[in-house]
Amino acid sequence: MHEFLALTPEVADALHDGRPVVALESTVIAHGMPYPQNAGTGRALEAIIRAEGAVPATVAVLDGRIRVGLSDDDLERLATGTNVWKLSRRDLPVALAAGADGATTVAATMIAAKLAGIAVFATGGIGGVHRGAETSFDVSADLDELARTSVCVVCAGAKSVLDLPKTLEYLETRGVPVLGYGTDDFPAFYARTSGLPVLRRCDTPVEVARILHAKWRLGLDGGVVLANPIPEADALDAGAMEAVIAQALHDAESRGIAGKAVTPYLLARLKELTEGRSLDANIALIRHNARVAARVAGAYAALAQAPMS
Repeated sequence: MHEFLALTPEVADALHDGRPVVALESTVIAHGMPYPQNAGTGRALEAIIRAEGAVPATVAVLDGRIRVGLSDDDLERLATGTNVWKLSRRDLPVALAAGADGATTVAATMIAAKLAGIAVFATGGIGGVHRGAETSFDVSADLDELARTSVCVVCAGAKSVLDLPKTLEYLETRGVPVLGYGTDDFPAFYARTSGLPVLRRCDTPVEVARILHAKWRLGLDGGVVLANPIPEADALDAGAMEAVIAQALHDAESRGIAGKAVTPYLLARLKELTEGRSLDANIALIRHNARVAARVAGAYAALAQAPMS
């Protein structure tokens, strides 16, 4: 095992036995939600994955190691910490060398999952091309990670504060398949559709698993986006959310907020502007993604262990 990687016995045993494991990011705990909803959501995601017959592996950097699988005390530490770094690819070596506590983004979680041998990862929404990127050049590292790291990322699309058409164009250019789970359209995080098409619709976990198997057996390195719409009962009106997002983006710009501070600020501001509805939707969609990810992980594990024909 890699010197900087530490797996819990539960995760290590499941991987050794070929049982399904689902990676979870930790920025949703440290930076994506207020306390105590963040801690509660972290625990709920692990419980959902276990109920579906898979093993959860929440990822974070603690005590100079990339931890794949956390204890309840670790989750609480991330949820209440006041100096938890937000870690993407570029930040991982710095945090490890410094012995800092860090919460992993999509990109960093994908790296850890691949190192550990985990094929499926559940998150809320991926990063992407930011609005105005033609002048700011602000493109999330998540997209390049998807192009290079072989992990299936189950998400409710990209965060709706982003430029979704440009995000999909970037993923197409980098050869990343974008699949829709039970949908022909790419979801828009809080809303069920963006009006933009996915590459292919998949209606069962087995369909997804077969695509993952074919891609990686061909030696086509890189990730797959499985876009899973927020449940209809929890979805927010797309038009109303667009107006709220525009206000939040204006507020961020007027305050000079930039870089990795933008997303946490926008999530908090959206919660204020929607009187908590955006937070409720965020929790609902990530719980739904965890459930689907566990089912896909189960199908992929079964396929990986099936005898070659």
